[in-house]
Amino acid sequence: MFKAKDIMSAPAISISGEKTLQEAIEMLAEKRISGFPVVDNLGKIIGIISDTDIIRYSQKLNIVPHTSLSGWISPYADIGDLASMKKGYDLFGKTTVKEVMTKKVYSVHEDADAPDVAKLMSRRNINRIPVVDNDGKLVGIVTRADMVQCMAKF
Repeated sequence: MFKAKDIMSAPAISISGEKTLQEAIEMLAEKRISGFPVVDNLGKIIGIISDTDIIRYSQKLNIVPHTSLSGWISPYADIGDLASMKKGYDLFGKTTVKEVMTKKVYSVHEDADAPDVAKLMSRRNINRIPVVDNDGKLVGIVTRADMVQCMAKF
């Protein structure tokens, strides 16, 4: 039976909670991923930051006006909304990742069985699960794409 360590992406891309939201956005874009774990200086998981977290934060501050979670800007946005967006984007450089991240994180040990990882992802409706070692340090991540790759091996 496959274990989490057999199917995870490693090393996992992660970010410090002290980094800015702008730095997180740039990493998401550069790596072409939708989220990653947030770690402390010991490599232990303290949260998860995803594009959904960033879009929700943007909407809360009215940075991206008249949007849904798709993140698309409405063609009905007026010039005042666009000025508000500029001010909001400046906030991304001042806001830390730990202020916006999801703090409740489900993780699995590297020896967890792949079907158990899949059940957890399905039950909790989550897209990625950090994988930790015996010391609780981040060693990898299992994404939905990793699960599909695992299923293709059967």
